[in-house]
Amino acid sequence: MKLDLRKIMDNPGGSIPFECELETEILDFPAVSEYVKKPFAKGRVYNEAGILQIEGEIQAEMICLCDRCGADFHNVKTTRLNATIVEEDQGENPENFVLEGDEIDLDDVLSTCFILDMDSKFLCKEDCLGLCPQCGKNLNLGPCGCRKQIDPRFAVLEQLLDK
Repeated sequence: MKLDLRKIMDNPGGSIPFECELETEILDFPAVSEYVKKPFAKGRVYNEAGILQIEGEIQAEMICLCDRCGADFHNVKTTRLNATIVEEDQGENPENFVLEGDEIDLDDVLSTCFILDMDSKFLCKEDCLGLCPQCGKNLNLGPCGCRKQIDPRFAVLEQLLDK
């Protein structure tokens, strides 16, 4: 979605609101099984002393795959938008977006902000115990019957205990 910013470019204090859904095809993450509904963005572009700023938030409701135990879990993510629109590409700041004439590609801005804010590890709960390395049982559901592995450096000492 292209957003025309001519109305506020030379009008300090001016503002243009926006609301839109993001296409999930460009928001493909291995840990996201599916989006319950399309991520929804709401906010505004405003002129603050001649500098164009974007503020708002993106809400996403998704089913994710836990990186420790492999279980599916429901996750709601809110991404806060706070970016600057510049007329020329000024280098390394990923929070700066380049103006294309008098317009900005809002889909590009929103998807970039969402991707940059995405978690690097998805956990069903903060204290997820993961899977047993021997039998593969989900340890969140209870302990498994596996015997604790002994460090191979102490295997000789274990033989003394067996006698």
